[in-house]
Amino acid sequence: MPPHINISTLGEIAIEAGKEILNIYHHADFSQIVDFKADDSPLTTADEASHHVIINRLSSKYPNIPIISEEGKDVEYATRKGWEYFWLVDPLDGTKEFIKRNGQFTVNIALIHQGKPIVGVIYTPVTEELYLAAKEGYAEDMKPGAYKQQLPGNPVPIQVNNKKDKLVAVRSSSHASEEEEELLGRYGVTESISKGSSLKFCMVAEGKADVYYRHGPTMEWDTAAGQVVVECAGGKVLQGTGPEPFRYNKESLRNGSFLVLSAIKPM
Repeated sequence: MPPHINISTLGEIAIEAGKEILNIYHHADFSQIVDFKADDSPLTTADEASHHVIINRLSSKYPNIPIISEEGKDVEYATRKGWEYFWLVDPLDGTKEFIKRNGQFTVNIALIHQGKPIVGVIYTPVTEELYLAAKEGYAEDMKPGAYKQQLPGNPVPIQVNNKKDKLVAVRSSSHASEEEEELLGRYGVTESISKGSSLKFCMVAEGKADVYYRHGPTMEWDTAAGQVVVECAGGKVLQGTGPEPFRYNKESLRNGSFLVLSAIKPM
């Protein structure tokens, strides 16, 4: 039996984690909070504060569902390969954007079932925008689909564009590649916008962009919640340039390149 997930509760958890992040984001000693991981990627006390909120709340609400978090302990593949369901969490996606103080960072929580993301929430603490998504049969308090909620308002359904020309690409604020330029040219992209973190997925899901391609490496927790939001809004997330769907709980949690499309057919 699939677990019945309360999407409103997941949203509340993401919002609570976002408040912890903002306490640090607005702190007078902001410049003193950055450390670096072994791979030289930045880590802040905000990542850790958000992680603890999410882990404690999810463990309390859903004690039988294991959790993988960017800031948690590594779980060996031998242990997790048999998991039917698990949470995949990025407590602060867009740490570089957080450090730049441009507001384009998010809290990401996703539920994975047999390699596929099925429930996801993305919260942007600075703008108080909450994205919620669930596939058929998994949410107990929301119809399947993708929604955007501008706090303190109510969730509103969102969907991808059905444009066939004059396409808009959303691109990373911190990453670029020649491969990206070549692919966007093939799709006839006429305009591009820049966003940080999982907000790029959200831009496609709500029809503000049509294409997002990432050539460089990411981790599974960077993409899972965004993939649910896009797919529930009618879009696709593909390995490489397609047509195979993006999968999770691989032996290595590192992602290869991927392509996010609205209603456009993969080339």
